Amino acid sequence: MDSLEGATWLDGPAGIVRKAVRALPLSRGRDVLRGLWLGHPLHPVLVQVPIGAWSSAGILDLLPGESRAARRLVAVGLVAAGPAALAGWVDWAEQRPRQARVGLVHAVANLAAVTAYAGSLTARLTGRPYLGKALGFGGMAVATVGGVLGGHLAYRQGAGVNHAEAVPVLVEPGWHRIGMPYEFPVGEPVRRMADEVAVVVVHGDDGRFYALADRCSHMDGPLHEGKILEGCLECPWHGSQFRLTDGENVQGPATAPQPRFDCRISSDGRLEVRVAQR
Repeated sequence: MDSLEGATWLDGPAGIVRKAVRALPLSRGRDVLRGLWLGHPLHPVLVQVPIGAWSSAGILDLLPGESRAARRLVAVGLVAAGPAALAGWVDWAEQRPRQARVGLVHAVANLAAVTAYAGSLTARLTGRPYLGKALGFGGMAVATVGGVLGGHLAYRQGAGVNHAEAVPVLVEPGWHRIGMPYEFPVGEPVRRMADEVAVVVVHGDDGRFYALADRCSHMDGPLHEGKILEGCLECPWHGSQFRLTDGENVQGPATAPQPRFDCRISSDGRLEVRVAQR
C-alpha cells in the first residue's frame, strides 16, 4: 500500500481522469453525489447495494436451484454500480496526490469487477451457467481487492473523513482571548489561536464578529486564506463554503459543517472566543 501511495507514474493518468470528472455537467448534482445533504460522503452508502447483491449471488451460486435468483442479483448489482461509481469519482477528483493514486487503482479494480459481472450475466443469459458462476466468483475476488484499497483510502489516508471533528475536544472550555477588536479589519479573515487550535475570525459588515475553526473539515485547507462570499467563507483549496453564522456547509466538497466559536468583547475590551455548542 505504501508503494502504491508513492507511485508517481500514476499522476499522469490521474490528472487526465480528474479533468474529465470535473468537466462533467453535474451542476448542483455534484454536491448531491458528494453527500452534502447527508453529512458525510454518499459513496460508501451506495456501494452497499452492488456489494450486497453480488455477495448474495455468490452464496446462491453454491446452492442448487437458485440460478434464477442469482442472475437477478448480479443484474441488480450492475445497475447499482453506476451511481456508486459516479459518486466515488466525484469524491476522488478532489483528493490529494497520494490518495488519488490509491483511489485510481481502487477504481480500476472495481471496473474489472463490473466487467467480470457483466460477462457473468451475459453467460447466464446465454445458457452457460458454469461460466457465469466462474466469472461471478472472479468478479467477487477483484471487488474484494477494490474494497481493501477503499478501506486503506478511507481509514489509513483519511479520505472523506471530517478533519475538524476533534476541534471541540482540543479547545478547553471557556473563553479565550485572541486580540483587540481593532486588529480585525472588516470583511477580512484573520487567523488566531485558541489553545492549540487555529481559529479564523471575520469582522462582519454588521459590526459582529464571527469565528470558525480555521482548518477546513474537507482536507485541512487554511480558511483564513479564503474569501467572503455572501455571508460564507470559501476554502481556497477546493471551494467548500461555510456560513459564518453557524458553520454549516452550503457547498462541497466538504460534507461536514465547520466548528463554530461564540465571540464576545470582554470587560477590558478584548475579543474572546469559545467553542459553540451545537
